[in-house]
Amino acid sequence: MRKLRTYLWKYKWPYLIAILSLTAAVVLDLLAPLVTKSIVDDVIVGGNMEKLKILLLAFLGIGIGRCVFQYVKEYVCDLTGSKVALEVRRDVFSHVQSLSAEFFDRTGTGELMARVKDDVDRIWDGASYVGMLLTEVALHTCIVLFCMYRLSWRLAIVPTLAMIACGCIAIVMERKLDSVYEEISEENAALNTVAEENLAGVRTVKAFAREKHEIEKFLKHNHRYYELNMKQSKVFVRYYPYFSVIAKVLPLVTVLLGGYEVIHSGFSLGELSAFVQYSNNIVWPMEMLGWLTNSISSAFASNRKLRKLCEQKPVIVEKEQPVVLDAVRGKIEFDHVSFHKADGYEILKDITFTVEPGQTVGIMGATGAGKSSIVYLLQRLYDATDGSVRVDGVDVKDLTLKQLRSNISIVMQDVFLFSDTISENVRLGKHDLTDDETIRKASHDAQAGSFIERLDEQYETVIGERGVGLSGGQKQRISIARALAKKEPILVLDDSTSALDTETERAIEQTLLRLPDTTKLIIAHRISAVREADMILVMKDGSVAERGTHEELLNKRGLYYETYCVQHEALPEDGAEPLGDTGESGQHEGEEA
Repeated sequence: MRKLRTYLWKYKWPYLIAILSLTAAVVLDLLAPLVTKSIVDDVIVGGNMEKLKILLLAFLGIGIGRCVFQYVKEYVCDLTGSKVALEVRRDVFSHVQSLSAEFFDRTGTGELMARVKDDVDRIWDGASYVGMLLTEVALHTCIVLFCMYRLSWRLAIVPTLAMIACGCIAIVMERKLDSVYEEISEENAALNTVAEENLAGVRTVKAFAREKHEIEKFLKHNHRYYELNMKQSKVFVRYYPYFSVIAKVLPLVTVLLGGYEVIHSGFSLGELSAFVQYSNNIVWPMEMLGWLTNSISSAFASNRKLRKLCEQKPVIVEKEQPVVLDAVRGKIEFDHVSFHKADGYEILKDITFTVEPGQTVGIMGATGAGKSSIVYLLQRLYDATDGSVRVDGVDVKDLTLKQLRSNISIVMQDVFLFSDTISENVRLGKHDLTDDETIRKASHDAQAGSFIERLDEQYETVIGERGVGLSGGQKQRISIARALAKKEPILVLDDSTSALDTETERAIEQTLLRLPDTTKLIIAHRISAVREADMILVMKDGSVAERGTHEELLNKRGLYYETYCVQHEALPEDGAEPLGDTGESGQHEGEEA
């Protein structure tokens, strides 16, 4: 995101048109008291009735002119403000998308939603009607004061002092509101986070009967948000009456002092009438000043929040002159790779293995052993702390992120489906290049075609948010179909068959065997998912504890063997501890046996 003034400067000509239209409307509005002066002095007092018709036509012309110029000002200002908000929101969202995975590890979704939606809306207000109204107040006040000083400099001192007093009150009010808006913005983000988490996990909340606890948690933030808004209102209510009092007293003082001037200084009744009208015209800017200060303070606070967000830099960046491969064959190398987070917690230690193009590697291990982290490093969602990860002999840090990630088809452990049609979800990897026939074939290869084609709308069926309405196995199969439809040289399955029955899992394994040119990384807890792999890595505490083929690992009588015995309901011959998370797998494997 660029600085806000950059966006405003881009639309300087439309804003100039709006300001010129605003100036014309204000000038016409302030010509009316001069027409009133002429009616009083020339027509009523002077008896020149011939001039009345012209003066009445002048009133009509002023009214029509104000309507035209006000319409142009409103239309151009609103249109331009909308375009500014459109670009700011686009740039903020694009910047958020460019940030690395570690940023999202420490930043809540609700906070980002508050920035992209609520804070941009406040800037939208500031760039459109609030900003233009503030300009109108300033311009209107200057012209009114000029006209007043032309009529009587002595009387004009009174509204000048009133405006100075209002300006001082507005500055004090803005400073107090500024800190309040910072707190409101933060609490709004927290409130959004709590609401988003509970709505996304409403089934989990209901399953554990946690409605009361979650409601109390929401109400706690809601009450805090209420308190901050009341604090803002108290500041506004405390200072706004001063504007109202000054605005109401000013015309009265003007009439009293003006009457004195008429009696003692030769000030005409027409001039007094015009001056009173000007004093009434200067009242509404005083009344608006408090509300405008409130809105502008909010816009400034939101702009600071967005600037702070946009100061975040992605940790994962491309080199200035990255390597671009003619084609990715799919060779994967991990060379003494270690990985730990910023807090020093070590996840992977000295991982070394090589996968030739077309080979299949199975990765097993207990929960937290570091299996998924291998995939994250391969995709370069994170960078290895030590060692190097290479694809086709090139360090992934030297490749473009687009080429690296676009050549990897992945089925994530946490299946995510968009609230869209099944066909749109399947064609997600290569949206414009995936035809309907490819979608159908990939769905059947993933064993999803049978249940999809039983639906009323088949592939055009709209599924709910995050796949609501589908079973876990159905969501996994659609996710596998998405990866198969992408047809990339590297395929990663991260525990992607955990919700499938043994028969379906076997059918998908046969599909994978028909991809001899695709390098496959299969992360699983079930031995049945990896037993056909060219090499199996058994992870423990972030390290490779065992490696080899299915038969070789069984002969070693280690962790893999113990897991095999547990999943096949056989008793191990030694006391080694099996890999974790075998309960569901054991059930399926027991049924298979």
